[in-house]
Amino acid sequence: MSPLLDGIKDSLEFLVEGLSEWLLALPALIVVVLFALLGLAVRSLRFALFALLGTALIVSMELWEPAMQTLAMVLIATVIAVIIAIPVGILAARNNTVSAIVRPVLDLMQTMPSLVYLVPVVIFFSIGYAPGVVATIVFAMAPGVRLTELGIRQVDKETVEAGQAFGGTPWQILRGIQLPLGLPTIMAGVNQVIMLALSMAVMAGFVGADGLGKIVVESLSRVDVAVGFEAGLAIVILAIFLDRTTAAIGQPTGRSLGALLRRRRAAQANRQAVPLRKTKEAVPAA
Repeated sequence: MSPLLDGIKDSLEFLVEGLSEWLLALPALIVVVLFALLGLAVRSLRFALFALLGTALIVSMELWEPAMQTLAMVLIATVIAVIIAIPVGILAARNNTVSAIVRPVLDLMQTMPSLVYLVPVVIFFSIGYAPGVVATIVFAMAPGVRLTELGIRQVDKETVEAGQAFGGTPWQILRGIQLPLGLPTIMAGVNQVIMLALSMAVMAGFVGADGLGKIVVESLSRVDVAVGFEAGLAIVILAIFLDRTTAAIGQPTGRSLGALLRRRRAAQANRQAVPLRKTKEAVPAA
């Protein structure tokens, strides 16, 4: 088991450190502008201004490096949790037996106190990024599984039956009907995974993971209210940015650039479909 655990630990630390180094390799001003442009693309000008001012405030508080370390850990943990959660949720939605097995496991994962997760991971992975990422994955994965299952199950059965009537295979129905129609609910699950990952990434400071969580833990030990408040404010800014961004991505409508582009593509598809319908109507029935 030791080589396997060492391999997992080295891989997770490589991913987190690599992403954080890449984020820190870019000048902070460029990353701030990129965050603002992302906010403009997915939501609105007002949210872009919030992203610009919020990230600039993090830079001014000299918390940019720990903020990027925390962001890297959250992103890596979220990606791994989503890669695991969505297939499990799909399987649970398509098989009642799997759903019955998974549900109590998810209940246990969600009711377990967050600090309890840190005890076994420290035993297996020592201290550093790896135990923090593993604990974050386990703690944050449950809503991704639940909402993926819910999103697929709540798709109208008549729509699924229509796809089956046209000869669609289960994979084609999943890819072309159930996943697109369930996407808002699935993205709500991804949003919850990110929020729980961010909260757990802060707790990971107790096991030596670098980032804003470590600063919060150190401020607690020194009773330094000012430093703790600044780190907490940086965490809030990251949380709001990630929450609003993922929520906007899951919404098919809105005033954002992404929503405008989606509506434009839909309008083009409708314009292309009109001549086809007219042609079919003009052809006399045999």
